[in-house]
Parts: sequence; structure tokens; C-alpha cells
Amino acid sequence: MGTSADRSAGSGGNWTPLKHATNTYIRGIGRSDSGERARRLLTRHVPLLGGAGSAASSARAGSAGIRQLGSLLSGIAANGVTQTFDSLGLTRLIGEDRFFVLDELITFITGDGDDLDAQAARDAACDVLDEVFGDADTWDELAAVDVGEAELGHILERFLALYVYNRIPVVAERLSRLTDPEAMRQADQEMRQIISDLVAIELPDDLSSIDWQGGAGRALADSAIESVYETLAALDSEEQS
Repeated sequence: MGTSADRSAGSGGNWTPLKHATNTYIRGIGRSDSGERARRLLTRHVPLLGGAGSAASSARAGSAGIRQLGSLLSGIAANGVTQTFDSLGLTRLIGEDRFFVLDELITFITGDGDDLDAQAARDAACDVLDEVFGDADTWDELAAVDVGEAELGHILERFLALYVYNRIPVVAERLSRLTDPEAMRQADQEMRQIISDLVAIELPDDLSSIDWQGGAGRALADSAIESVYETLAALDSEEQS
């Protein structure tokens, strides 16, 4: 089967209910029970990651990504882009264009690992940074980007939801078989939204109190990851009851 985050298909065991749920969902895209089928699909992948506990404990790139992204965003919220880059050891990015800056920030957030867990985090970081920096292209435009404290939690939740979605085996490969681009878009958005609704990252009122690289940051990230996988596992129990 490969690593726990393998997005390709294996056979037997827990693969059978996942592939069945995936095929059933794809055949029923657009039907009135599409959301129920999507939830069933999403819950069926948790056993392939070893259950909720193993899924959470193996989410190393996701936990590190939340902490690194938290450091970056909280710094920008408090001190702006240029000062934050300098304080985080990213001085080499100052003055560069969008392509270089975002590429380096993705590596800063998720590392340069090439395993499937790291790739899930890198894809999530890429999407989130595109949203944070919007249409900014030149250094002056990048440096002017602001992140409000109220936005910080929402951005971190967005990263975690995308990361969890990216770790699901089979789905991307099955969606790529669809010949209807609108059906593919609808299915992708539906599943992303279901996961987003399950993600919650509780931040303290005083954001400056968070040591993102220390125990508080790790506890916050790990708790959020554990919560979403436990919720998915609970939904699976409800489906089978």
C-alpha cells in the first residue's frame, strides 16, 4: 500500500470500502444525497491511515506546517512582511518577486521533504499563500500585504482542511477520470467544504502569547489535527450504526 498517506489505490482490507464509497459518490454527483455520499467517502479513508489516533500522530508535516504558518502570519499581523521575514531568517526573500518568495515560503512552512505527507502539506501551503498574497506580484506589493489578527485562525483552519483533504487516497485519481469539468469541480468543492466544516483551531485572545515553535504551538496544532480525525472517525461510526 505504500506510506500511510499514499494517494494511489491498494487492494483488499480497508481499501475495499473506501473504493466502493468513492465510486458510489462519483456516480451520484449532483444527486440530492450527494453530501451524504461525500461524507461516507471521507470517513472511509481514516482506517487506511491506521484509525484516528494514527492518522493524527502521523500528520507530522501538517503539525509542523501549522506552527510555521502561525509564526509567519502572526509576525506579519504584528510587524509587517519585511520585519517578519528578517526575524524568521528569511532576509534573502526581501526584494524578490512573487515566484521566488512564495516558493521559498512553501519550503519554510512545510520543509523540502518529498514524501506524500510532505507533498500534501506543500500543496495546502501553496493554495493558502496564493490566497494570503492575492494578486501581489512585485516586492513592493508583497511587502504591503497585511494579515489581520482576526484572519489568522481562519487561514490556519484553511491550511489544515486542505492538508487533510490532500492526504486522502484514491480521491484525486478517481476525480481525474471524470470527463465533465463541472462535475469534477463540484465534487472537489463539496468534499473540501465538508472537511472545512469539521476543522476548528482555537486561538488565545492574546496571540502574542503563542510560542509557535514551542510547546504551546505544538499542542495547539496537534489538538486541532486530532480533533478533525476523531470527528471523521465518529462520523464513520454513525454511518455504520
